[in-house]
Amino acid sequence: MASKRKRSNGSWEFVVKNKELLQKPVYLTFANEKEGDDYCANLEKLLASGIVPNEFAKPSSKAIATIKDAILEYIEAVHITDDDVIILGVMSRGQLGGVRLEKATYQWAEKWVKELQAEGIAPSTIRKRVGALARCFDWLIRRQDTMLAVNPLRMLPKRYATTADGRKDVERERRLHDGEEKRILSVLNREKPEDRERALALPEAEALRLMFTLALETAMRMREIYTLTSDQVSLEQRTIYLEKTKNGDKRQVPLSSVAHDALKAYITSEMVKLFPFWDGSLDPAKLRTTSNRISHQWSRVFSAAKCDGLHFHDLRHEATSRLFERTDFSDIEIAKITGHRNPKVLMRYANLRGSTLAARMW
Repeated sequence: MASKRKRSNGSWEFVVKNKELLQKPVYLTFANEKEGDDYCANLEKLLASGIVPNEFAKPSSKAIATIKDAILEYIEAVHITDDDVIILGVMSRGQLGGVRLEKATYQWAEKWVKELQAEGIAPSTIRKRVGALARCFDWLIRRQDTMLAVNPLRMLPKRYATTADGRKDVERERRLHDGEEKRILSVLNREKPEDRERALALPEAEALRLMFTLALETAMRMREIYTLTSDQVSLEQRTIYLEKTKNGDKRQVPLSSVAHDALKAYITSEMVKLFPFWDGSLDPAKLRTTSNRISHQWSRVFSAAKCDGLHFHDLRHEATSRLFERTDFSDIEIAKITGHRNPKVLMRYANLRGSTLAARMW
């Protein structure tokens, strides 16, 4: 975290240190504290991903010559999603970063994808890496001052990410089975499961119950839930406002009566952060650590409730499917609630139970 102090003239001085990436501490002055906090938070997010803005890097007369050069310029110049920052940051530090742009041909792109396949990387992960770098190359080409004339990654054929043995993405279709929701709530209420000597120790059970309710009632993602602050919640308008989501969009999430009542009973007047699991930092590395810790907690809960193979993200799947089953909302309206931009991705979540559809048949 950057250190800061208020000067006698009313301005604020911030000091950012990073022994690995910065030659010396960076001293910055701002007219007010909030402006400095916001700027330093963004700078530290870049440094955590291995990205050093040009003004703090070693002076260099080199033009954009390698993929690493292109990635660093792109991240600094364009507002991109946190996921792309992380993916590109990792790739820039690896062997890929040293590839010169004149070598980035279609043959190179094809070879790179085959190498990823040979490593056993899932097709969805391959597409994420290729997509992030392709967007970087698109920006680079628009600059018209680099050696990259065409984007070789846009020339890859359909289904390029399918592995040589034909392995494709395995789409999760896990939904809550009969009795599972009741058993999970029983564990969260600290009731003793039949096959255990004692109830599961859950010091933050109340917060976990609210997470579970919001996941099923709003289809929000885990991180969207646990980073909620009280000013994002409007009980009067029955909405939650999400400033920045996974895909970079803003959205308002309507609250069902169940979600509304749960929040009303939980939120207190002095509360700022809704969940104790999160320390308030938006640093990508810290958020990943927090997500992993919460995921482990939910694994314990699901195991105690005998919900084999259930992941917290499956609750988003369940909630989305319930919106299709229990409401007359259109696909567009449901996408507005869940934040899905791609209709094909939305339909992956809409695995309607055959019995539910059969009940609506003539």
